[in-house]
This record gives sequence, structure tokens and C-alpha cells, in this order.
Amino acid sequence: MSRIGKQPVTLPKGVTVTVGKDNVIAVKGPKGELKQAIDRDIKVELADGELNLTRPTDQIRHRALHGLSRALVANLVKGVTEGYKKDLELVGVGYKASNQGNLLDLSLGYSHNILIEVPKELKVATVTEKGQNPKIFLEGIDKQLIGQVAAKIRSLRKPEPYKGKGVKYKDEVIRRKAGKAAGK
Repeated sequence: MSRIGKQPVTLPKGVTVTVGKDNVIAVKGPKGELKQAIDRDIKVELADGELNLTRPTDQIRHRALHGLSRALVANLVKGVTEGYKKDLELVGVGYKASNQGNLLDLSLGYSHNILIEVPKELKVATVTEKGQNPKIFLEGIDKQLIGQVAAKIRSLRKPEPYKGKGVKYKDEVIRRKAGKAAGK
């Protein structure tokens, strides 16, 4: 049995779950509503404030989908109750970030500024304090969407291992390399 898949998803107060046709799970909570399609072989049962997901057989495909489906549903429940945050940091001389609404303006050392339109489901904020690196804060209820947008922003200038310059996650540790040995 899948260790993750067999754990029930507990539903906090104020969260309602409906399982529609084609195994589409809709979760509604205080922060909003999210939907996720689950494979038709995985059975979803709602009983006394808990969601249980079961698989029909021990085939490799069913075993793989069991834990995945449970994790996706748990992410939906956490998203509509608490929400998710991703913090990014711009490390490098002259790197800047600013936003007007959901339009993010990045200056990352290229010959031009990069404009990114963040989806309306997410809130974006930028902070630039003297003596500290500029920071970008992404907030929303959809974990997949936040991760995707943060990865897109990071991919514009990935942190390099010699000086550590680039866009990095707040808690990311960059493995540093030694440069060329000094000449004699």
C-alpha cells in the first residue's frame, strides 16, 4: 500500500468537497475554489470530514497514481484554507524588480527590461530595501501555478556557481565553485 495514498485528507471547518463526474474534485474554502481532475480508476470517498482515496489493484500504474492523487487533493485543501507563498531574491549588482498590479518589470543585466504578466489568480509584490537584494513575493491558492510562475521567473537568470548572481528562491542554497587559480 502507498504510504502517502492510504493517509486520509482531513477537511478543516469551512471547506466543502464535491466529487463530480469524470472524477473532478472541487474544493471550496475561505480563500477560494479549486478543481482537479483525478484518474478515473482512483476511487474518492468522503466520510466524516475526511477524504479517502483507494486504488483498485496493485498494478504499477495504479500504485503510482494513488499517492499522486492524494497529494494533489491535499494541496487543494491546504490552498483554499492557508494559501501558498513563494519568495524570490535577485542577487547581482544592478538587478531590479518592480511591479504595477500584476505586471512584473525585471532588470536582470540584459540590454532590455523583461516584462512578465503574472496570472490574475496570484498576487505579486516587490520589495527593494537599501543594502539588501530586491525580493519578489508570489502569493495564491494554487500550488502548481505559483511553482510554475516562480520557476519561469527564475529561468530568466539562473544563479551561477561562481559569484552566485541570478534569481534564486529565498531558501535556495547555491553550491559555489572556486574560480581559476591566480596566475604566478
